[in-house]
Amino acid sequence: MALDPELLADVERRITVGSTAERAVYDAFASYRALLANAGEYLAGRVADLDDVRNRIVARLMGVPMPGVPDSDEPYVLVARDLAPADTALLDPALVLGFVTEEGGPTSHSAILARALGVPAVVALAAATDLAEDLTVAVDGSTGEVLLDPSPERQAELRRIAAERKAALAASSGPGQTSDGHPVPLLANVGGPADVPAAVAAGAEGVGLFRTEFLFLDDSAKAPSEDAQVLAYRAVLEAFPESRVVVRVLDAGADKPLAFLSPGEEPNPALGVRGLRSLLEHPGILRSQLRALARAGEGLPVYLEVMAPMVADRQDARAFADACREAGLRAKFGAMVEIPSAALRARAILQEVEFLSLGTNDLAQYTFAADRQLGSVARLQDPWQPALLDLVALAAEAARATGKSCGVCGEAAADPVLACVLTGLGVTSLSMGAASIPYVRAALAKHTLAQCERAAAAARAVDSAEEARAAANQVLSGE
Repeated sequence: MALDPELLADVERRITVGSTAERAVYDAFASYRALLANAGEYLAGRVADLDDVRNRIVARLMGVPMPGVPDSDEPYVLVARDLAPADTALLDPALVLGFVTEEGGPTSHSAILARALGVPAVVALAAATDLAEDLTVAVDGSTGEVLLDPSPERQAELRRIAAERKAALAASSGPGQTSDGHPVPLLANVGGPADVPAAVAAGAEGVGLFRTEFLFLDDSAKAPSEDAQVLAYRAVLEAFPESRVVVRVLDAGADKPLAFLSPGEEPNPALGVRGLRSLLEHPGILRSQLRALARAGEGLPVYLEVMAPMVADRQDARAFADACREAGLRAKFGAMVEIPSAALRARAILQEVEFLSLGTNDLAQYTFAADRQLGSVARLQDPWQPALLDLVALAAEAARATGKSCGVCGEAAADPVLACVLTGLGVTSLSMGAASIPYVRAALAKHTLAQCERAAAAARAVDSAEEARAAANQVLSGE
């Protein structure tokens, strides 16, 4: 962003007509800020990135300390109104033991990055910034609890629990499975070749979600060439020989607008032409991507699977499967379940495709009409909501009845306790950020399939996310 030539030219023009350097930077960024704020959810979410870059440049010009994460030689818990993604990505897990923010949601950018770093985080905590400096706090990212000034006895207990968790992680290895041997493949979510080393190091058994849109977002004015796509796809496929790699075709529109795909003005882009709908309106883009995937997989000992985002019904699933066949793609074709209608009619969709993959982030957003970036509706984005678990159960049952697979690739899979519940609901694989894989593997290894099934039933029998979490924990802890 800071090196954008148009931005630099605008700053220089403003200085030439009399602005100070600091004011020129601030005013130049303001015009770009307005463009992003009005460009759909995904780009509007990048306004925080833009503000962060602007503030760092102005601080450098003024000779004052850079904004961002404070320097410290001692480990600490970071508390903030919110964190810019750039700040979150630069956190040192050896110093920042956890963080707490007033804004954001469980699937916001910062929360996802925190999970990728393995840093406990609690987001959307009202009045978090009212906490006093130097107060002793304990943060449990798995339960969302922040304990204030715990007694020495309580601190000792928490350290013991943390040590037990670390010991379980160290002892955990091999394929994902329950304690009685029920297999639950643990796959990685990746955005491109750069994410592969961490996935391999974590023992991922393959890729459950390859987000190809990041390749397209590099230049929103035009699609990448077929040859460029082949190189990126092949780099990921080569890293997982004899393993399953699930590729999601371009998921654009609404929060991720692209100039060469986006439709005209829409009153509500999140409910408009996005995902597969956009690709079906631009069949050349879809055809080029599917051909690139076919070429990338040639001669490789990999189990390639390709899925479509935002599938609403059987007609969508059929259109995608037909496009795959027409492109000569030798792979399994699948559908993402992100819209409630897809879960409700999963059996019909499975007449056209060979697997389902639940994107719990968007499925929660559409089920509860709750923007996943908005902290004020964070309770409705909680993947423990019983209504969401009901939809997962419907999709998993449809897959079981038709002899096909149903995985979860949303952030719900990264919660170790919820991973046990999802297994109990009949989900056949779990895909998550690489850093979460050891935690989920260790949690599954502690419980039998029957325990997971009882925990799932208990979670669905109550009426709130808090009650569901508590009920499942009670079953799994044997209380």
